[in-house]
Amino acid sequence: MKKVKISKKIICAILSIMLVLSMIGCQSTPTDTTDSANTAETNMFKAGNYTATATGHNGDIKVEVIVDDTSITKVEILEHNESPSISDPAIERIPQSIVADQTLAVDTISGATVTSEAIIAAVTEALKQADGDIDALSVKKAREKTTSETAEYTTDVVVIGGGGAGLAAAVSAHQNGAEVIVAEKMPQVGGNTLISGSAYNAVDPGRQEKQGIEDSIDKHFKQTYEGGDKEGNTDLIRALVEGAYPAIEWLESMGMEFKDEVFTVLGGLWPRAHKPVEPLGTGYINTYENYINENDGIEVLVDTEVTELIVNNDKVVGIKAQGLNGEVIINANNGVVIAAGGFGSNVEMRDEYNQTWPALTNIKTTNHTGATGDGIILAEQVNASLVGLEDIQLLPMGDPETGSLSGNIEQGVENRIFVNKDGNRFVDEGERRDVMTKALMEQEDAFMWIVLDKHSYPTGDTKNNFNESIDELIEQGRAYKGDTLEELAEKIGVNPENLVKAVEKFNEAVENNESDEFGRTLFDQKIDTAPFYAGGRVPTVHHTMGGIEINTDAQVLDKDGNIIPGLYAAGEVTGGIHGANRLGGNALADIAVFGRIAGESAAAGK
Repeated sequence: MKKVKISKKIICAILSIMLVLSMIGCQSTPTDTTDSANTAETNMFKAGNYTATATGHNGDIKVEVIVDDTSITKVEILEHNESPSISDPAIERIPQSIVADQTLAVDTISGATVTSEAIIAAVTEALKQADGDIDALSVKKAREKTTSETAEYTTDVVVIGGGGAGLAAAVSAHQNGAEVIVAEKMPQVGGNTLISGSAYNAVDPGRQEKQGIEDSIDKHFKQTYEGGDKEGNTDLIRALVEGAYPAIEWLESMGMEFKDEVFTVLGGLWPRAHKPVEPLGTGYINTYENYINENDGIEVLVDTEVTELIVNNDKVVGIKAQGLNGEVIINANNGVVIAAGGFGSNVEMRDEYNQTWPALTNIKTTNHTGATGDGIILAEQVNASLVGLEDIQLLPMGDPETGSLSGNIEQGVENRIFVNKDGNRFVDEGERRDVMTKALMEQEDAFMWIVLDKHSYPTGDTKNNFNESIDELIEQGRAYKGDTLEELAEKIGVNPENLVKAVEKFNEAVENNESDEFGRTLFDQKIDTAPFYAGGRVPTVHHTMGGIEINTDAQVLDKDGNIIPGLYAAGEVTGGIHGANRLGGNALADIAVFGRIAGESAAAGK
């Protein structure tokens, strides 16, 4: 750069001119008008406290925004009904980011996008009340780049993924004497387990016999094997069904509580599903987190996306990842467990492997946004065998707007029916999930109504399996209520004669305790007691049965059938257990059973 020299004479002249101008300025009047104009130009807000609301995932989110003349000084969430843990990062980070950056153009939180956007919308409304310039506040501000750092750790066992399978593996490895680090790419742990319906299949004579239910390990094995079109690995299925109840006892030993009665979950084929006391999948995740918080030796790193498995002398000995502040390297003395979930949220992978369904590009999913098949891709890079990737499960139970399981009004298989837009039944509602979904896809707009009555909701504050009361769902327009079937039919726009006839036929089958016209055999109570309720549902991608091939010790196999030393896998990232179709309620059993096995195997360095 060229330097310019300034002489002393020029400097003196400039100073003299400035002095004269300042004297003129001091003599000018009136001064108050100028000061008032300057103040007006610098004031960005009308100082004060402002409140506003916006609709989140589960209802309104109410915020308070405090501003002074020039800045946003505080954003606080006053009220919300968002799901615990899932929304926590958004509730915490979005207000902090708005204040720190003095802008509404902040990044939403992965996995909590709807909550994030609702908070931003509510804050926007509050700032409008404060006379803020919303256009100016909506401009994204460039952050100063932080120096990239490499953080390196050494531990005994590394677990990739902090969902139900990953946390089960971490706890199990620790209980077997290992120090553990969990690497989770999302801002929070929980994965699909956290937002699940929570049903867990296990043969449980203690609970089932009290309800007059006959069951056996062999029956669970047979239904799982045949329900997957006999494509599942029989050794893995046997490990699943035999380990399911001991894994419940393991969870209970750490403080988790299940309700006393079992039920039949959608596509479960038999009443052996256990329901936790805590809503959704929070009971599982809270149980693992409580153990982790109460014991030294397990560290959980969130916002840490694994990019590579480290291999030395043909053994997996660690991982490389990308954190918020740079690269993360974690060396593993004993082994690495991949528990990163399936690929239900990866549209490209779904389309690549789908061989059963029509194009899935426009089909929504129940999965959280992090279920993108990362673990499968990592395993493939070290020559792992992948099996059953074409086996993708859809449910007929998606929210029409989001595809999620939330808003589903059914409480169990036995006491509800499905009707199409004409008010007619069209399938055995106790069938396999793929059978029900294929039948739904043949109906107008691939849309159905779940219909049930007071038996499922004795009071308006009775909650569904997703911690939503029926009154809340009605208020939100996600469910409908009628004192008669005819009134309900009018509200949902179906033919009342057809709906009444559908319910009557169902009630006849219940009364006679015999198979109905669709071959349905799972009944309990008639749909005959007002009020009657209905909720709309559509097909949605739910589970990917294929993935990494493992043995009964959760060791990963290569494409030649050999064990890859130091590498283990558990949960939806694996393949070969469920075959072409997974029974409802088997996923949470799977992640607990094989997560526990993977942790034990990795701790031992098998």
